[in-house]
Amino acid sequence: MTSSSTAFRAADVLAAVATELARQGPDDRLLRRAAAHLASVCTEVLNDRAGGVYGRRVALLVGTGKNGADALLAGPRLRRRGAVVDALLVADTAYEPGVAALLAGGGRVITPRDPDAAAEALAHADLVVDGIIGESSTGPLRGRAAELVAAIPTAAPVVAVDLPSGVAPDTGEISGPHVRADVTVTFSAAKPCTLLPPGCHAAGLVRLVDVGLPPLDVDPAVRRLGDAEIADRWPVPATAAHKYTRGVLGVVAGSNAYPGAAVLAVLGAVQSGAAGITRFIGPAGVTAHVLSAVPEAVPGIGQVQAWLLGSGVEADSQQDKAIAAALDSGAPVVVDAGALEACVRRRATGDRPAAADRVLLTPHAGEMARILGWLDRDVPRAEIEARPLHYGHEIARALDVTVLVKGAATLIVRPDGFAASQAEAPPWLATAGAGDVLAGIAGALMAAGLDAFDAGEIAASVHGRAAALAHERRGGGPLTATAVAEATPEAIGRLLAPGG
Repeated sequence: MTSSSTAFRAADVLAAVATELARQGPDDRLLRRAAAHLASVCTEVLNDRAGGVYGRRVALLVGTGKNGADALLAGPRLRRRGAVVDALLVADTAYEPGVAALLAGGGRVITPRDPDAAAEALAHADLVVDGIIGESSTGPLRGRAAELVAAIPTAAPVVAVDLPSGVAPDTGEISGPHVRADVTVTFSAAKPCTLLPPGCHAAGLVRLVDVGLPPLDVDPAVRRLGDAEIADRWPVPATAAHKYTRGVLGVVAGSNAYPGAAVLAVLGAVQSGAAGITRFIGPAGVTAHVLSAVPEAVPGIGQVQAWLLGSGVEADSQQDKAIAAALDSGAPVVVDAGALEACVRRRATGDRPAAADRVLLTPHAGEMARILGWLDRDVPRAEIEARPLHYGHEIARALDVTVLVKGAATLIVRPDGFAASQAEAPPWLATAGAGDVLAGIAGALMAAGLDAFDAGEIAASVHGRAAALAHERRGGGPLTATAVAEATPEAIGRLLAPGG
């Protein structure tokens, strides 16, 4: 079972910590609580990866801030369990009470003036603790910090304090040398980078622990819905429901070149069960493919509550007309692949019959580069992959839409910058047609009445869960988009079952 997560901007967390430290006066109870939790997680990692704590070598990478203090104060606790603990200082000074406590407990403190000792300690480390810099950091690691991180042995697990050093806390952006952690221990409030790509991939498993900080009285920057929240939002039919009251999704997808995209989009919508009817509009040959694979689909134009447009559409005047009519209608719409340009060019000129909460764009990084090009912005795909939140927000704001940025961690971004992140899928989901299934699920949810932001986030989560289930069914082997669609009903059933 997964629980919901919210992440807060670094400045808000720093302000809350400063307030609590000032309230406590000279006492460092907050730091010691954090250190106790950090030592406990380090113990778990050593037990799991090294067969125990006694006699194992732990290298603490210690900066001058609170993260370094947490690492230093965790050191004596690990010493009492029998670990050999070396603190490698990034600068000449560090949190003095922590230095004194570690030395008193039999640990060793290595300053920058002894690089050979630092290299030896890292080379033989069974565990590395990253306490270099935290939520106040900006930019890549430099100098001594970068040298220490470069020397971390590949076989040694890394536990990061609060966030991986060198990762931008509010955006997850990475612009140079940084720590790649196996586990990140964050205290009281998660930082956005633990949920946002690419930084979340450097954070590893995130452990959020409570150190007694009062709840933050500010809006979060990022959320990730858990089982209970997704189940609560899923459109379960009422006792007296019928297929029309549950919502009708119209799908304009496919082409003679890409009939499979239409099949997968419709299959995703139908297998999700979120809407009562899925109508399909496309060339005769594509319609035949769709009806053969998904006999539940209804061909032809009719009344709909939402549209899915563009999956696999390519150079077809009739499809273009159907897309234009759907965009003109002001109905809720999921805009994918071959419908992106029409939607973007219309909304860029102010032609916006539907509000942002009724328009969900679903581009991958390459399509985002093309969207920005239509907006007279020349941005390479690699730059977008490095800053997906930034460019997702730029597109959402420029067009007044909601943007679903596809990737290993999928982002959903509103024009005001609030974002959601979902990352349940195994890497095998990076396969042809997976995005068409995702668009179908999202379209069905919008037909059932969900707004674009919720539909995008919940579709991404269910899509990832279905991929994980299909991966499990195949003994951990490769996936196909069809297998993901076929696993969707069971993934939803597990989500909705009592107890999750």
